[in-house]
Amino acid sequence: MMGGWLRGRPRAVDVSATALCAALYAIGCLLTAYITSPWGFGQFRPAVVIPGVFAIIFGPWPAAIGAAIGTLVADSIKHGTLYIPSLVAAVPGNFIGFFMLGRLLKGRFSWRRFVVVSSLMLVVANAIVAFLYVGTIYFMGFLPPELSPQALALFALALTIWWFATMLPFMLFVTPILVKAIARAAPSLVPEDVVSASFRAEDRKMFFLALVLPGLTFVALGALLAFTPLGSIVFAGLVVKLKPGYALLSLEAMKFLLAISGSILFALGLIFGAWSHFFLRATSMR
Repeated sequence: MMGGWLRGRPRAVDVSATALCAALYAIGCLLTAYITSPWGFGQFRPAVVIPGVFAIIFGPWPAAIGAAIGTLVADSIKHGTLYIPSLVAAVPGNFIGFFMLGRLLKGRFSWRRFVVVSSLMLVVANAIVAFLYVGTIYFMGFLPPELSPQALALFALALTIWWFATMLPFMLFVTPILVKAIARAAPSLVPEDVVSASFRAEDRKMFFLALVLPGLTFVALGALLAFTPLGSIVFAGLVVKLKPGYALLSLEAMKFLLAISGSILFALGLIFGAWSHFFLRATSMR
C-alpha cells in the first residue's frame, strides 16, 4: 500500500512533503486554536486549506499523514500534554478526510471535481471528528454526566455543521489561490492535470452551488425546527434526561446555528455568483 504513496516520486520528496504539511498545519491550527465554537468545544480551523493543498499536489498519503500528525501536535501543544480527544477523534478524522480528498482527485483533477470532493470530504471528516470527539470528552468527564444520547448526538451534529460551515469557504476560495500560485512558482512539483486545469463558467457555477445549496439546506432545517413539529420531537428527545430549560437552550442554539451558518453560506454564494457574472462579462468584452 505504501508503495503507491512513493511510486513515481523519490522517497525524499514524499517524506519532506509529509513533514512540511504536518509542520505548517500544526502552526496554522495553533494560530486559531483559541477561537472555539459557540459551545466552547471545537476550534475554528481555516488551516484545513494547508493539507488540502498538499492533497492536490502531493496526493493522499503526504496530506493524510501530515494532517493527522499536525492536528495532534497542535492540540497537544495547546493543552500542554498528549491530548487524548485529538488522538481518538481528530487524528482519524483528518487522516480519512484528506486521504479521501487526495485519492479522489489524483489523476482526475478538475475544479468542478474539486468542489464536489471537497464538500463531501468536509461532511465525512467533520462528522467523524465530531461524533468521536463528543463521545470521548463525555466519557472523560468534560461534559455533564446527565446528558442523554440524543443530546450528545445533537451536540455532535451541531459541531459537524459548525465546522463544515466555517471550513467550506476557505477550502473553496483559498485553496485554489494557493494551488495556482504554487503551480506558477514550481510547476515541476504540481501534477500536469492540476497545472492545466482552468476555471470555466461551469466551474464557477459549481462553486456558487456548493455554497448556496448547503446554505439553503441549513436555513430550511432551522426553519423546520422553529416552525414545524420537528422542533417538538427533538425537544421531547432532549428532555428525557435533561432539565427542560437546558433542553430548550440546546434546541434554540441549534436553530440559531443553522440559521446563521446557512445565511452566511448563502450570502457568500450570492456574492461569488455576482462577482463571477460580472467578471465573465468583463472578460468576454475584451
